[in-house]
Amino acid sequence: MSRPLITGVARLGGIAGNPVTRSLSPVIHNAWIAAAGLDAVYVPFTPRDPAGFDTLVAAGRAGLLAGINVTAPFKEQAFALADQASDTARASGSANILAFRDGQVLADSSDGFGLLMALREQAPDLNLPGAAVVVLGAGGAARAAAAALAGAGGQVRIVNRTRARAEALAADLGPAVSVMEGPDALAGAVLVVNALSIPPEIDPGRLDPGTVVMDMTYRPVMTPFLVEARRAGLTTVDGLAMLIGQAGPSFQAIFDVLPPDVVLRPLLLAHLGEPDDGVVS
Repeated sequence: MSRPLITGVARLGGIAGNPVTRSLSPVIHNAWIAAAGLDAVYVPFTPRDPAGFDTLVAAGRAGLLAGINVTAPFKEQAFALADQASDTARASGSANILAFRDGQVLADSSDGFGLLMALREQAPDLNLPGAAVVVLGAGGAARAAAAALAGAGGQVRIVNRTRARAEALAADLGPAVSVMEGPDALAGAVLVVNALSIPPEIDPGRLDPGTVVMDMTYRPVMTPFLVEARRAGLTTVDGLAMLIGQAGPSFQAIFDVLPPDVVLRPLLLAHLGEPDDGVVS
């Protein structure tokens, strides 16, 4: 995979967050750029604070950037700065994609798309319409997950240590999303999604047989939560599959082309220093 020539008409994209040094997005997008032979580059941006992020978006509005992905802690700010937002971004109240076109800022969110794609790939027998699903956490990742799962027909239960924050999230997302506490929250759930940045205080061995367990983090790819779930005989879905899934719409929004057909998982596992697990995504 050779590196294409960068010329004076190169398109500049990137990812903005703080911290962002461990992001795999530059690895993904630059692999696609190289495979497609685009005159483009995708780089990391680390605004120090909200004012710095405002400056970055202003640069995009001024024509200096084609678009950016956005990660913590700027997703809600990205949504607020947009001139137009997709239905998906409005549903989650945040954006992980900003595209800059003719002085306008266009916001979208592909986190939910990535989550659903990961479920289709690694838990193909999961049936969401009408089913109880549990989301652990009430932050930005949980908001995107809950919005996507509710949109797919799931009856979403938010479980969070701070009930007030969970209730605020549920109020924003509508009647398909509720707040539950204690062991009853997990009863009958077909899916449990960890949207926390830490391992949850849940024993997967106590979940119903057939429950699918997903962790939205990917360092390591097989998190302790997923390891325990697999030991309990449950189907697991990892955050790396979600990361790859959400990247496709981002690439198209930023560079105006579909991503080329590149098998990314082995490349990303090698970058993480983890063995190739044979999963295709």
